[in-house]
Parts: sequence; structure tokens; C-alpha cells
Amino acid sequence: MKKNGQIAADRAATGIPAVSYRPTPGRPPGLEVLDLPGLAARADERGLPLTMPARPAFHLIVAVRGGRLECSVDLTSYTLSAGDWLWVWPGQVLRFPDGAGAGDATALVFPSGFPSAATDALIRDGEDIPHRLITPDPPRQAALLGLLDALVAEHAELSGLALEAYLETLRNLLSVIVIRLVHLADPRRRRDSGSSEPFHRFRRAVEEDFHRTHRVEDYAARLGYSARTLTRATRAAVGCGAKRYIDDRVVLEAKRLLVHTSLAQAVIGERVGFALPTVFSAFFHRRTGMTPTEFRSVARP
Repeated sequence: MKKNGQIAADRAATGIPAVSYRPTPGRPPGLEVLDLPGLAARADERGLPLTMPARPAFHLIVAVRGGRLECSVDLTSYTLSAGDWLWVWPGQVLRFPDGAGAGDATALVFPSGFPSAATDALIRDGEDIPHRLITPDPPRQAALLGLLDALVAEHAELSGLALEAYLETLRNLLSVIVIRLVHLADPRRRRDSGSSEPFHRFRRAVEEDFHRTHRVEDYAARLGYSARTLTRATRAAVGCGAKRYIDDRVVLEAKRLLVHTSLAQAVIGERVGFALPTVFSAFFHRRTGMTPTEFRSVARP
């Protein structure tokens, strides 16, 4: 039997493992409400302890009620304490260096599509919010914790309502929490939900194809827009042009793989769309000021 260290080494040699959403056996799918030991137990059951980097394919919201919790999300380290909320989006690389630690927190786990359509649209607009750590002021914190306590209580009452009513209750309570967090994370809310369909389609296409093409023209042809339209829509949504957006996504993935895996740099270059290691190295150096080797040496924990 392999020990944890050997399992970690094996996975680091192949890539960052994805974690799919799985409901608790015997419960309807949609929302899991867990404390930190429960979250750790679920991770251990799947052979992916919280101390290992992983890519959840679901949303994870962690509300810290007391103590401290260390975690890393996409190369940014956080020390969470009472009053902090952290929202991890699907596809981000998450790691808890100390496991569940000694913190007291509630974790909400839900797949995209569980909240209402309107709330999903708001979440979609919030995907580019740079800061996912939210510390509400005392009045908003009290209101959020009241909603969270109601959600925890309703989640525990599986037999108290008909299934459809039970799920709708959870969906509505979660939606209010999500709406509040999105607005706290980006109080300006410059964009109306659904106001930039070209950008949303472009973003999804980049997520699917950035490892195959880095050309704006290829995405424009696929989506039926001009390259100019995509550049204008991207700049309006996130403040940079379409080419910069693609390159930023490539750099992020390269950094993830350099830090969290032991893959050779040539392999990493191939995984992010470069046929030649020298071209990947030149691109990475141009965008970060460091070679892949230098970045790996200074960024790995």
C-alpha cells in the first residue's frame, strides 16, 4: 500500500487532480453543508486529503466562525479568522496546508446550476472578481451569519418538508447568501447581469481551448464575432484586451502546474499550448520577468 507521501508524489508527476461534485449518499444533490472535520473526512474518503492541492469542480464557500484556518487558492495564501468568508470557484487550485486545522467554520459545497437562474447569472458576472476573501463589517456579518444559521438548520431537516420544497428552501437561502457575498466582493457592480454575452461566451471558450490556441482570431471565428468585438467586450468587462485575457489564463495555468506538480517544463509548455519548450520559456519570461525554472524555485512551498 502506498503511503500518503508516495501518493502525493505520484499525483504531482501527472498533474493537479480534479474533484467532482458528489452528494452525500442518501441525500438529494445540490448543496452540502459541512463543518471542517466533515470537509476533511469527505476529502480523505476520496483519497485527496485537504493538505494536497486539488481542483474542485464545484463552488466552496467557507465561513470562519472562530479560530484560524490556513489555505491557498491559486498561489495566494490566506490566513482566515473569525468573520472571514472565502469563496473558491470551480477550477481554482485549493489547498489547506494544515488540513482542517483548529478553526471553527461552516463549508457550503454546491455545483454550478444549483442556485436559481438569476443567481447563477450573478455568479457568472462575479467570476472575474480578483479578491475572493470577504470580511463583512459587523452589521452585514451578523446578517450573513443569521442566514447561514438558517441554512444550516434547514439543511439538517431533510424529512421536515417535501423534497421539492426542501430543495427550494435551500436554494433560496443559499441564493441570498451568494448575492450578498458577490456585492460585498465587488460593491461597485459596474456590470449588469447578462450585459456582455460576447465576453461570457469568450471566457467559456478560452477556458475550453486555451491549451490549443492563443489567437483572438480563432476564438472570434468559433463564436461568430469579430476580433475587435471580443477585444472591446473583454476590455469593458475586465479592463484588458482579449489577447491579454488569453495570455493571463495561460500564465495562470503554467504557474499552477509549475508550483503544484513535478511535471517537466516541456510537458507544462505542451499542456498550455506551446509545441516548443523555448517558445514557452520565452513567453513565460516575457509575461512574468522570470523563466519557468526561476519561478518554480521561488514559488514552490
